[in-house]
Parts: sequence; C-alpha cells; structure tokens
Amino acid sequence: MNTLSTWETALAILGLAVITVVTRSFFFISDRELPLPAWLQQGLRYAPLAALAAVVVPEIVMTQGQVIRTLLDARLFGAAAALGYFFWRRDILGTILTGMAVYLPLKLGLGW
Repeated sequence: MNTLSTWETALAILGLAVITVVTRSFFFISDRELPLPAWLQQGLRYAPLAALAAVVVPEIVMTQGQVIRTLLDARLFGAAAALGYFFWRRDILGTILTGMAVYLPLKLGLGW
C-alpha cells in the first residue's frame, strides 16, 4: 500500500478546501442573479428527495452488500409502518418515531 507524505496530505487537504469554498460560494461570487432554465428549476425541486432515497433505500433492502432474501427483516416492517404513518399524518417526526417504534422491538426483541 502506498502512503502519502506529509506535504502531499497537506496539499490534498488544501486543494479540497479550495474546491469546497469555490463550489459552495459560486452563486455569491456573481453580482447579478444567474437565470436558470425552467427545466433545471423543475429538476432541482426533486433533488433532495432523490438524494434521500439514494441513501435510505439501500439501507432498507440490503445487508452486507447483498439484497435481503427474507421478508422477516425488521427494517422492512419499520419502513412500511413509517410510510403508512407519513401518508396518514404527513408529519416527519411522527414518521421517524413510528418507524423506530416498530423497528426496535423487532430487532432487539425478536432478533430479526
């Protein structure tokens, strides 16, 4: 395995910091508002939901890099209960609490 020297590590950290500052402040650098096309504005409305789904769905349906093979998994029941609660009440905190209230007893109590 190849290790980086101290100056290479410092250079990498500095480069990543510069890239982060420039990309996060891109919209503040300009003096005028940058117009976005309507199709891009429409697409950006779904970006947070798509990012959340990309993180949560694999955690629910996979374990150790493999798709789960049984329906007796506490994550599936917790996700189903949370989804049902969300469509019933439209409350995020209640959704999280409901999902965890179903998941924890199944995981800790039954060992699913």
